Amino acid sequence: MADVVQPRHVLCAVGPGLGIGELEDVVHRSGGPEFTVDREHFQNESDPRMVAAFKACLAEVSFTDEDWAAVAEHDSVAYVLSPPMTADTSVDVSRRVLAVAGALLHNGVTAVKNESNGLAHGRDRWLTLADELADADDELGKLVLHSAFVKRLISDDSLYYTCGMHLLGAPEVEIDATARAGTPDERAELADGVAGYLLTEERATRIQDGEGFRLSPRSPRWLMHRYPCDRYEDGDFFHNPYGAWRLTPSD
Repeated sequence: MADVVQPRHVLCAVGPGLGIGELEDVVHRSGGPEFTVDREHFQNESDPRMVAAFKACLAEVSFTDEDWAAVAEHDSVAYVLSPPMTADTSVDVSRRVLAVAGALLHNGVTAVKNESNGLAHGRDRWLTLADELADADDELGKLVLHSAFVKRLISDDSLYYTCGMHLLGAPEVEIDATARAGTPDERAELADGVAGYLLTEERATRIQDGEGFRLSPRSPRWLMHRYPCDRYEDGDFFHNPYGAWRLTPSD
């Protein structure tokens, strides 16, 4: 594990007339001195690729017309980097990342997306999540962070899967797409239930390969099998060094 690149958050922030010095002050006040603004890639000009980039990050789920106008009319682009994270520091750092996103939006930035999970929220959604986190206890806070930083569910020919659990120090959740996994809402509920268990239950660190999981006593039973994250290479922003728990039907 020592040779594996540690996960980190990379926020892309756009807005009008952003100054790098002012952004650094906001980031350090809200996140701490370990957070940095990438000076090499700071742009004092618009990037015509940004609207498409935000669309690719599922921004349409919570973006308003005002959010889209803000992206289209930006003339500055900045990238904010969190410190690299271990499993033990991920939740604390991610808490501060959400605080940084909220602070940026209160100080000139008009739109934010996360390069480390391919996920964007509209301004109101980011601020609501930041406010919820500020008032949350430890367990609820982890669920707020899940809402902020975990994309679900992506699909390919064989699997439905999350992206972003590595930012919270936990494995991704995968569901066998060849099984009868229910409606999209039912699959999302299952993935959220497993993710919530992984993030909030102390016993989750001791799950054995092949153990069963069900959302409730009357819900279908699934088997959990551990797999490495071979979808993304080590060093990719999306790579999860903690692997994934894949759910397959018990029958």
